[in-house]
Amino acid sequence: MSSDFAFVIHPIEPKKHVGRRYPLLGRVLTEPMIDFFCQYWPPVKVSRVESARSQDTGENLNGWLVAAPYTPKMMLNLPVEQVYNKLVATGRLAERMGARILGLGALAAVVGDAGVTVAERLDIPVTTGDSYTVTIVTDAIEQAGRQMGIDLRDATVAIVGATGAIGGASAQILAAKTGQLVLIGRREKAVERIREKCEGGSAKLITSTDLHSMHTADLILSVTSSIAPIIEPEHLKPGAVVCDVAVPKDVSRRVLNQRKDVLVIEGGIVAVPGPVDFHFNFGCPPGYAYACLAETMALAMEGRFEDYTVGRFLNIDQVREITEIAARHGFKLGKLTSFNREVTAAQIAEVRERAEVNLRTWGPATT
Repeated sequence: MSSDFAFVIHPIEPKKHVGRRYPLLGRVLTEPMIDFFCQYWPPVKVSRVESARSQDTGENLNGWLVAAPYTPKMMLNLPVEQVYNKLVATGRLAERMGARILGLGALAAVVGDAGVTVAERLDIPVTTGDSYTVTIVTDAIEQAGRQMGIDLRDATVAIVGATGAIGGASAQILAAKTGQLVLIGRREKAVERIREKCEGGSAKLITSTDLHSMHTADLILSVTSSIAPIIEPEHLKPGAVVCDVAVPKDVSRRVLNQRKDVLVIEGGIVAVPGPVDFHFNFGCPPGYAYACLAETMALAMEGRFEDYTVGRFLNIDQVREITEIAARHGFKLGKLTSFNREVTAAQIAEVRERAEVNLRTWGPATT
């Protein structure tokens, strides 16, 4: 069956996600066993995506979700050539299914050279979806800030993972909109390069390699490629908003359990036009998708069957272009969600109330 696009996913929570398709294996296999067997498991057709509909043309879009059976640990720790081979094999499956463009999701978009080699080895074009993700996550953090009573123009914004593709491009956009921007990355020289690209905006620029530098931030955008949570309760001030773009998540569940005075939202959730059915639950509300998938779908609606967002450096003009394309076809920022649940007005009111009380005695932690 032909399709307009295919999108690559992979198991983020190994036992849970393997068990969703193979219930017995999910119960009996340990995570190390899953890692071992996944090396030899072929790519998998996951589900048919049906009935997304362009608001511009009125035409329906159909595609496939396909799985590269590598866990996050495998994506980042196996020899990069081995990972490329698995992703290319998954792309070949998409080609045989008639896909005209391939999107790379989660860590499939990060590994190695961020899609460049995979695109070179496939006959169909490739995108990581990072360009549209930048637009959606910067819009999301601004919207969440407004609901929490935080004016972006006067706020301190921290970007954790500022040297990555999404982090670096988001930094350039936010540097023109906010009062102070804290750029956090693992390598000092790399962070300095991002700071230079952000100069000339309204923001006072601060660089750091220390996670504790987010202590005073009102808004935090976290987009690392860590395979384990890195943001803990002690990193956050009362009333802070954290937009967690990373897959797997950067924010520890300890934050959910212990910090009722901060708001954590998922990044990159998009409302898809039309009565779309993914026939698969990847953690979004019905009718919603992550921005990386939405970029792939928007390009297919536009008929832009060409390599689009690949590589580790994003072009801001391309970010603006895909934003216009997606908007024309009816994609838009979706509901704010937190740990896969919709954020309610009552929840925000409770967070603001607790934060107001706790700020009276709060002070930044010291390392």
